[in-house]
Amino acid sequence: MKKITLLLSFFIVFSACGVKQTQNLLSSGNYDQAIDNAISSLRTNKDKKGKQDYIYLLEEAFAKAKERDLNMISLLAKDANPTQLEKMYNAYLQLNERQEKIKPILPLRLLKEGRNAIFPFENYNDQIIDSKNALSAYLFANAKKLMASGEKMNFRNAYDDLEYLNKINPNYKNVKQLLEESLFKGCDYVLVYTKNETNMIIPVRLQNDLLDFSTLGLNDKWTIYHSNKLKNINYDYGLMINFRNIYISAEQIKEREFSKERIIKDGSKKLIDANGKEVLDVNGKVVMVDNLRTVNASIYEFKQFKSCQITAKIDYVNYRSNQLLKTFPITSEYVFENIYATYKGDRRASDDNYYSYFDRKAVVFPSTEQMIYDTGEDLKSKIKSIITQNRFRN
Repeated sequence: MKKITLLLSFFIVFSACGVKQTQNLLSSGNYDQAIDNAISSLRTNKDKKGKQDYIYLLEEAFAKAKERDLNMISLLAKDANPTQLEKMYNAYLQLNERQEKIKPILPLRLLKEGRNAIFPFENYNDQIIDSKNALSAYLFANAKKLMASGEKMNFRNAYDDLEYLNKINPNYKNVKQLLEESLFKGCDYVLVYTKNETNMIIPVRLQNDLLDFSTLGLNDKWTIYHSNKLKNINYDYGLMINFRNIYISAEQIKEREFSKERIIKDGSKKLIDANGKEVLDVNGKVVMVDNLRTVNASIYEFKQFKSCQITAKIDYVNYRSNQLLKTFPITSEYVFENIYATYKGDRRASDDNYYSYFDRKAVVFPSTEQMIYDTGEDLKSKIKSIITQNRFRN
């Protein structure tokens, strides 16, 4: 009984909090949020007495929201500013959407007054279509005006208008064709190329890989990178990867010899007491213990080592003004290392994680070309990071 009373008390308090929150939203002018709160509470058990407050609040919030939107539309219509057409269109959509939210939970009965809650619905279809057509005509005309200026940023603004127009009014005139044109002319095109100032030959495979910007995923909506110059493109920027120095160390094999000693378990043995007798457990069985012994090994370790370091810089060039915009230095390094070992004695004397070296052998050192290419993998990652963090336009 006590649990039921507590649950009932909690439900009453929770419901009161919900009503209070909805009242506060209504008082502060957040009519649509108040409507959403009330509708959420009335989706279940709407005829219960405890839901009456929500019905009154919903009725009031709907009336005030409708009045506010219609007043705004009236003001916008008198202003006759075409830039406000989107607000008018969205206001009609909001009026219609608000009604559609409420319809599924109707009727709502007000018990004290013996009537159904009043929601004066209207048919806004004509107004929605008219405002959408007016907005579409404005967006289309404004986009064409922007594109006529020939300015790259205006093409981008035109694209945004046309994209929105295509969303609200698909297949409007030749919008799809204009979208393609504004996207093409609004893009910055960047020519990417390499320059070798070292005294070494850069592997063709590395240069091709560095310039394969499709794999790097650097293209975005308004920036396209090309590694092969196209005749029909007027490039806005250049990105030059300038190799400054390549250093490759000599092939080295370092040797060292060291000894290891370790106590290991080598089976089990009977436990013998001080008198040389076998020790028995409580059940009369002989107690067995680990048989520990010391093992030794002489280990001969060989380390193959070769390294490559590439220093380069990335230059950002503005082709329109023929100016150097930014320069970023880069250093990448790749180390080839192979460790293998042999031993004399008992290999168990070495550390467990060292065993793998005994299974290895000497390998052929990578060629100079392969070292440069492997270093280029790190270089490519750093180039991508620089370009991603430093766009040509913010």
